[in-house]
Amino acid sequence: MGISISLPMLLFLMAMTGFAGFVDSAAGGGGLISLPAYLFAGLPVHYTYGTNKFSAACGTTFATAQFFRKGAINIKVGLLAAVGSFAGSALGSHIVLLLSDRVLRAMMLIILPVAAVLILWRRDLPDENRDDGALNTPKAVLALGIGLGIGLYDGIFGPGTGTFAIIAFTTLMGFDLRTAGGNAKVLNLASNYASLVTYLSSGLVVFSIGIPCALSGIAGNLLGSHFALKNGAKFIRPMMLVVLVLLLGKIVGDAVL
Repeated sequence: MGISISLPMLLFLMAMTGFAGFVDSAAGGGGLISLPAYLFAGLPVHYTYGTNKFSAACGTTFATAQFFRKGAINIKVGLLAAVGSFAGSALGSHIVLLLSDRVLRAMMLIILPVAAVLILWRRDLPDENRDDGALNTPKAVLALGIGLGIGLYDGIFGPGTGTFAIIAFTTLMGFDLRTAGGNAKVLNLASNYASLVTYLSSGLVVFSIGIPCALSGIAGNLLGSHFALKNGAKFIRPMMLVVLVLLLGKIVGDAVL
């Protein structure tokens, strides 16, 4: 299937994916910006999912490296969550391939209000590190479970994945926002690549669009992760509120349409 867009529309997509990467690197939720942008550009839903995963995976790779270099990742927990996330996302992506465009759009309309309520409920997250550093069996199982559940959500739907991961790591694992953000990146990186493999094997990535958008997404992720690592909760909390506003805006927009 040959898909092409005009140069002005490509520039628009690059701007949106750059902004999405900036927001996503700090608080998650970049898909709330990039997915509607791809749809607005005229990409079919399945190609939107595939191309968005490609650009998102590239950007998240660089953001994860930034958090790793600054020591803002609990490696053991992050790797366990990544294993669960990879499995969950791979399963979710295969489910997406079985669903029609109409069903996928309907799912967006149903899931977004739930996501908005969850983020609003937990928007003022604690920022002290309550983790004792030990990795016992219950904590290992919890890390795997967080990865599996959020990875499944990311594979089927996507928007808000990083935000939900931050919420899970702060409330359930006791991490401060900076460390929670770093581990969320590891989890999200695994889920992105698991989904990407599925979409690539199905020929659902439009590289002529995805590569320029990946470059702008990388730039946005690098800038956003820099601010998140430098300012911590002072930057991450406002970005989470931005994600909430985007969720609510998407809900209203879908309801009107």
